[in-house]
Amino acid sequence: MGENAVLRARMADLGFKQDELARQMNDALLKITGRPGDVSARTVRNLISGATKRPIGRTRAALEQVFQCPITELGFVSTATAAPPEDPVLRRSFCNLTAGVLVSPLSGPAARRTVGMSDVLRLRDGMAALTELDQSRGGHSALEKAALAGAAEAIGLQQNAASQTVRQRLLSLGAHYTASAAWSCIDARQLDRARSHLAEALRMAGMAQDPVAQLRVWNSTAMLAHQRHEYGEGIAASQAAQATTAARRDPMFSSLAHARTAIGHASCGDSKPALRSLGYAEAALAKADPGTPRPPWIGFYGRAELAALTAIVHELLGAPADAEAASHRALASLPKELRRNRSMTMVRLAVAQLRQGEVEQACATTGNAFDLMAGDPLPGRLRTMLGDFHRNLFTVAPSAEVAREWADRYRTEWRTS
Repeated sequence: MGENAVLRARMADLGFKQDELARQMNDALLKITGRPGDVSARTVRNLISGATKRPIGRTRAALEQVFQCPITELGFVSTATAAPPEDPVLRRSFCNLTAGVLVSPLSGPAARRTVGMSDVLRLRDGMAALTELDQSRGGHSALEKAALAGAAEAIGLQQNAASQTVRQRLLSLGAHYTASAAWSCIDARQLDRARSHLAEALRMAGMAQDPVAQLRVWNSTAMLAHQRHEYGEGIAASQAAQATTAARRDPMFSSLAHARTAIGHASCGDSKPALRSLGYAEAALAKADPGTPRPPWIGFYGRAELAALTAIVHELLGAPADAEAASHRALASLPKELRRNRSMTMVRLAVAQLRQGEVEQACATTGNAFDLMAGDPLPGRLRTMLGDFHRNLFTVAPSAEVAREWADRYRTEWRTS
């Protein structure tokens, strides 16, 4: 007696567990016969284990309706000669229900393709590819459009999901794709569009009951609030991220939420709560297991990124020497492929150097940031940071030759790239 590996694989593809398949089969029997089915999880276990090799009657009809194929394609032995006669009412009802599929496979609601885990995995791979593009190049309009297209496909597919599990995973992907679109807008400084996308992402994350997506949205909301100088809202958003189930279960997510809270407090000039939140972030990160499976979007976060966020906190609190030291720590371990993150950390390092009177060194450091992003347009956040550096440069050293040389060399590239 061997396991029915074909049936198990089809169930996995559609996201069915035993209870879910039993429910789907009972729903199919109700549609076919008008009477509730009595398929149980035990029935399904027998089908999977091979104890039932030739499902007949109502069981066969339900299987063929749920999977939209003959039982021979589900790993079962044909019942053409061995099966006892079926209920004539059942046969007439089943034939009437499936006639449209057999005669005209391209028409009618019964012909809709069942959406399963293969669609979820395909969309998940697409999400990973967008994340990789963002981490290298930064946010831009094409990335936003691609993310919104992915979200639209996920939401459209969930209407024909084979199970509640598949439906929730598609809604979760819709939330993550929309959050990626929002993040692209934040990085490109398209702040009003970012807010609209975040509201939609949070709605979908709630329907999907996905705490990781919820944390991601609150994290981006905190960043958006910081850019809009709405610091109280930023602290509230980062504290909402701390309160998610994802942050309570995984110290990696908790660390990110505390680091974001530290930036909110520092933006308000509150040094004690800012440094306290940084301490919480460091303690949580020390507990995080790097081998725990996590979605690709959080891949940017670790000791290097926490050091970069620490530099922001010290810069906001008026401690440029501490900010410079933290930026050096970040650059020592930030992965080379995170070009946008490395470039922004270099500009923060340059700002810290400039505030300590190291004008020539600061100008040279920003040159490295331009070199890192060569070949791609500068993301809006990076352009804004370089603009701030330019203004600070001429405030600190308005007549210095190195300042004029910096302006001559980079002004055009900064404004047009």
